[in-house]
Amino acid sequence: MSCSKQTGQAISEIADLLCCPATHEQLQVQPNGNLTRNSEVEFSIPTVAGQPILVDFEDSILNRQSILASRAESLIPKRRSRRSWWKRLLLGRNRKSPVSASRMVADLRSGRSEPVVLIVGGGTISDGAQVLYDSEGIRIIAFDVYASSCTDFVADAHSIPISDGSVDAVWIEAVLEHVLSPHDVAEEIWRVLKPCGLVYAATPFLQPVHEQAYDFSRFTESGHRWLFRKFDCIESGVIAGPGTALYQQLRYTFGAVAGNRRLGSIISVPFFWLRFLDLLSDRQHASDAASGVYFLGRRSERPLPAAEMPQFFRGVSG
Repeated sequence: MSCSKQTGQAISEIADLLCCPATHEQLQVQPNGNLTRNSEVEFSIPTVAGQPILVDFEDSILNRQSILASRAESLIPKRRSRRSWWKRLLLGRNRKSPVSASRMVADLRSGRSEPVVLIVGGGTISDGAQVLYDSEGIRIIAFDVYASSCTDFVADAHSIPISDGSVDAVWIEAVLEHVLSPHDVAEEIWRVLKPCGLVYAATPFLQPVHEQAYDFSRFTESGHRWLFRKFDCIESGVIAGPGTALYQQLRYTFGAVAGNRRLGSIISVPFFWLRFLDLLSDRQHASDAASGVYFLGRRSERPLPAAEMPQFFRGVSG
């Protein structure tokens, strides 16, 4: 993880974009530095390590007392800031997201002045998101359900504390499987985006459970498209194909037999070559058995009609 420019910004620097997660009212910075809802000085938003906790706790899986007591630490114990070297060697790198990020940057620079990109789930920086951080002239705001050196505030993606139509792009990678209602999150992304704003989402399809108790959903490429039906599709595809999916399943299968996931990973090491089968897989078959899929789209005022969904199918017909 390389947290570079624009990480950990002061509240005053992002206050113009923030709103109450429950009411969407504009927030104000008081002389003492606290965020309040309009002039309700008594309604002070808690902060941890200088980051506001912008969560509607009455309608969230997050718990106020736990977040404050833990100082907004990760919900997953011993979370690493990035993949260990051996996991990168055995599981490979995501080479699709950096390409999509570069395409997003090129689009944002076309006719936009200091475009704002919101990173949902930005507690760590992925290879794709790093491209955004490294791009000059891009303003980045990031949040997660925990605080890190890369986040600006803590929030729940079901109620994004960003004002309507205020950001130019949203980046949400390896997050939608961890939210209770992906549809609600997609609606929130649509709400905070400016007209014709961009979204990039990368989500698992055939992957075992990870992130322990905070793992809920998987999507086929078609299901992913329907999730973002209020967006025009610029590009969609497979991040990792059937070879990667097979190797991941083998790791977890050995772990289940051994009763120890780490031991299962060790036993499966001789089979890491299976993920290179992705290079031999054609587009259609890969879509039907992908480890993960992605979607790059543009905010639209015309939702995709249900009747058009079968035309989007990218898998094997017949």
